[in-house]
Amino acid sequence: MNNNQFKIVGIGVAFSPNLKANLYEAARLSLLFGSRLLLIHVGEASEEKKRTIDEILKPFIEKQLDFEIVFQPGDPVEVILKTVLTKRVDLLILGALKQENFLKYYVGSIARKITRKALCSVLLLIKPSIERIPCKHVVVNGLKDDRTKHAITAAFFVANALKSEQLTIVEEITQQEISIKVNDNKSLRKANLMKEKLKRREDLRIQQILTEIPEEQKVQISVKTQPIFGTRGYSIGHYAQVARADLLVMNAPGKVGFWDRLFPHDIEHILTELPTDVLIVQ
Repeated sequence: MNNNQFKIVGIGVAFSPNLKANLYEAARLSLLFGSRLLLIHVGEASEEKKRTIDEILKPFIEKQLDFEIVFQPGDPVEVILKTVLTKRVDLLILGALKQENFLKYYVGSIARKITRKALCSVLLLIKPSIERIPCKHVVVNGLKDDRTKHAITAAFFVANALKSEQLTIVEEITQQEISIKVNDNKSLRKANLMKEKLKRREDLRIQQILTEIPEEQKVQISVKTQPIFGTRGYSIGHYAQVARADLLVMNAPGKVGFWDRLFPHDIEHILTELPTDVLIVQ
């Protein structure tokens, strides 16, 4: 059963030092997903540019890569967002940058605007590579939200396509849900009991979602659930970093203001200090 949500994969093509690595990542993913690849270049078309792209993609063209190049001058954000809509792109790949002198990654101003406004899923890559780097551990947000089932379904599809070894569903529980002030042993016991109750509640909800995931997508991967208490958004980013996840999958923003509801104070932290590659599922 093919649950591919990403039938058309898009990537912005800039003739920069990362061009080959970016194209290799996008082409590899397109082949692994069984998707069509759309290359979006903000600029005028030329035979030289086409030849450069064809030469880089030659190993993937030999493997029957289905791709198209779109040349369109204009504002980068507007061009990419418009092309995503008109070409019905399902997944847009964006590169993140390493901040000078620091081992952390941030989304540049153009990519940040696209990430916030895109009406498709977005994959932020912090270290695009010519050689394939295995994606062994996928972490996905299990937040109680209407979009979570869709994100978990996408995470299983991606994990299977990339032959990942482990998938962890993180159930974020805010400290406010405990609503017990701890000031002695009795209140501490009550708080711990409340935590266990909340853990069981969240686990039951996730287990229900898992029953709807095709069995063939679960047998080849170690699946576990992990309840964590803390600030939503920040806590899952920290967990992904500590667990050395290769990919963090999260729900996409919905209506205006959703980012603020999901990450009350930490969306800028997530975007400026990406813990790993991040897939935001629309």
